[in-house]
Amino acid sequence: MSAVLGLRTAAAVTMAKVVAGLSRRLGFGGGTALPGLVADAVAPGLAARLAARLGHGCVLITGTNGKTTTARLVRNIAQAAGYRPVHNHSGSNLMRGITACLIEATDARGQLRQPERRLGIFEVDEATLPEAAAALSPRVVAFTNLFRDQLDRYGEVDSVAAVWRRALAALPPSTTVVLNADDPGVASLADACRGPVLFYDVSDTSCAVGQIEHAADARWCPACGREYTYSAVFYGHVGHWSCPGCGRARPAAAIQATRVEQRPDDPLRLSLSTPSGQFDLSLPLMGLYNAYNALAAVSVGVALAVPVEAIQTGVASFTAAFGRQERMNVRGREVQTILAKNPAGLNQVLRAISAEQGPKNLLFLLNDGIADGRDVSWIWDVDFEMLAGQAALLLASGRRAADMALRLKYADIDANPGIEADTERALEMALALTPEGERLYVIPTYTAMLRVRKLLARWGQRPPFWEEA
Repeated sequence: MSAVLGLRTAAAVTMAKVVAGLSRRLGFGGGTALPGLVADAVAPGLAARLAARLGHGCVLITGTNGKTTTARLVRNIAQAAGYRPVHNHSGSNLMRGITACLIEATDARGQLRQPERRLGIFEVDEATLPEAAAALSPRVVAFTNLFRDQLDRYGEVDSVAAVWRRALAALPPSTTVVLNADDPGVASLADACRGPVLFYDVSDTSCAVGQIEHAADARWCPACGREYTYSAVFYGHVGHWSCPGCGRARPAAAIQATRVEQRPDDPLRLSLSTPSGQFDLSLPLMGLYNAYNALAAVSVGVALAVPVEAIQTGVASFTAAFGRQERMNVRGREVQTILAKNPAGLNQVLRAISAEQGPKNLLFLLNDGIADGRDVSWIWDVDFEMLAGQAALLLASGRRAADMALRLKYADIDANPGIEADTERALEMALALTPEGERLYVIPTYTAMLRVRKLLARWGQRPPFWEEA
């Protein structure tokens, strides 16, 4: 039987590598998903068998927002600690993508190179977590946050939380779970955990916004039904929360951001307190939400017993992932692409952009593909009004460009936002209208981001995203 499995594994790996090569050569994509589908058809359960050979096990990272950035930070920390990570850096986060990623790390016979140094670091789609956790037997599972996102695919946040609880309840007591203490929906997952739980939070209230946003998605206590009260709100429903009914409250966190500092056009600076000691970090990103991504990554490092020096070195070497505040120089303009796919995430993007000085050149792209969510009514829960009076250029594009333009018009950012549904023409127009030397903010939904990134990479002479580790 083992010989048959060995032959099947070798055949599956060979076929997957051929498919990946053809996909890239023919321009169909990066070969980040289809090879996994092919391999699993030939040798079902291949991901589990390959993951079992990882010398240091694996880490799973999930949540509504921040998965890609957090996983990328964890990868850098792991590299600095001497691991050789296996990381789905392309963002292909279903099981087919994880399988393809594991196959890429093997030789032609399906053997992992340097297995004793290998650590799997996998970003995982929210709905895929149960399958991934069962197949990969993770050492650590980290959660970023829980917000409303693609209701036609995931359902309400309570449905997602229930899926996560079932997955956590099935994990062995040896698995460490990393949770955001400031998100009540995530913090409550601790009740389902059988093993160690490591909480992280922001204790610095100087960056609080004052009151809970209307786009908040965890407003009421699941135990007694009373509405949460907050002594500090950072964004959405994330903050220092408690329930006046049953007394449930934000748990004490082992990893804390004791200082968060963000000045316009400067890196995000954090002072952290951890069981391993106190230290400072600097990230080339904007927005408080990225402070939480850094905290989640540091917490994973702590769970893996990575030395503080490796954490600092790993974070210091960080560069933004494709489409996640990635910057490119294109035709003498600095183009910053920032993925936005739900109300909470886009509100944070707008808050960060509005804090930058000077008039803004803005291109919003709204698609309604399956990966975006068919229902685009979520844009009416976004506080575009934060940009009122700040737009030097305002364009709407994508399959639902007219819907985006209507929302922008109601926000009174600009009397008549421009509309160009075609992505390439919209980018050309935005670049032409942005003065040389200035920054153009491109804010797309997921499928639009893939198209935008491909065009900008070609014009800016950058490689495809799957070639940039």
